[in-house]
Amino acid sequence: MNRTAVRLGVLLLAAVAVVAVLLALLPPSSTGTYGKEDAKASPVEVRKLGERDHELTVTSAALGREGKVRVLLPEGWAPGSGPWPVLYLLNGCCQSAYDTWITKGGAAELTLGYRALVVIPEGGPVGFYSDWREGPGWESFHLTEVRTVLERDYGAGDRRAVAGLSMGGFGAMSYAARHPGMFQAAASYSGVLHTRDGKGGVDWLLGQYGEESVKLWGSPQDPQWAAHNPADLTGALRGVRLFVSSGDGSPGPLDDASEARDDGEASLLLQAVTFVERAKAAGAEVSVDFYGPGTHSWPYWRRGLERSLPMLMGSIGAAV
Repeated sequence: MNRTAVRLGVLLLAAVAVVAVLLALLPPSSTGTYGKEDAKASPVEVRKLGERDHELTVTSAALGREGKVRVLLPEGWAPGSGPWPVLYLLNGCCQSAYDTWITKGGAAELTLGYRALVVIPEGGPVGFYSDWREGPGWESFHLTEVRTVLERDYGAGDRRAVAGLSMGGFGAMSYAARHPGMFQAAASYSGVLHTRDGKGGVDWLLGQYGEESVKLWGSPQDPQWAAHNPADLTGALRGVRLFVSSGDGSPGPLDDASEARDDGEASLLLQAVTFVERAKAAGAEVSVDFYGPGTHSWPYWRRGLERSLPMLMGSIGAAV
């Protein structure tokens, strides 16, 4: 063997040794089983409450704290599956727990069999599904942070519907109008659909929790009031299938015999009528269930969800 060959051999061995050292210094591969490696860097903790029921704790920059989310899984879901349609169920104000759609509204039973993720996010006692000027960013939490988690960890796709009761009805219609193309259907049950009706309902409600509307949308003349008000946004709802229900506040068939008249529900019916008239004039497709006697209470909201589910799920390709 000549000297040139020896030198080439030595250089080759040296190069191999250098490559081996560099490979040893690289971090290990992150391709592992679902959730195991991701958990180290993920802002989400998952607690399995049942076979199809997960509770997420999301570390939220938008809220400045942790936020809760319940996710009901469809039959056939598995890590890495999808894309799955998504139905968001938004809570009303003043609830003692964020997941009352499950504990009082029958969401788990009513949605069983539909091939969609059902998502119930925390919304705050009076969060009004908005990014506050001085306060939490609920809109960013729901439509950016939670959506990203659902797409990354649960295979959520781009077919979405949103529904809510009372303040959540506001959130459903406001979100659908403010984010064109994000939702294919929206439903409101006894929803706050006209925040600029001159009755001062938002200010009164916020005051019950020591909050001020100026911290939410600014002064009453600020454009942000109209920019979030469903009744002012109906033109943006063309192409979104809508469902609106409300009672007239008198005791109805799902109330106790001793139930008194509910003036709050009666006021919300007037808001709903205005919203529906404007939505139809703007060319939106609206299904209406103004059912007459009925108060601002869970039996009617559960019935509203049951009646609207075929439309909501059909709109996102998740019909039974």
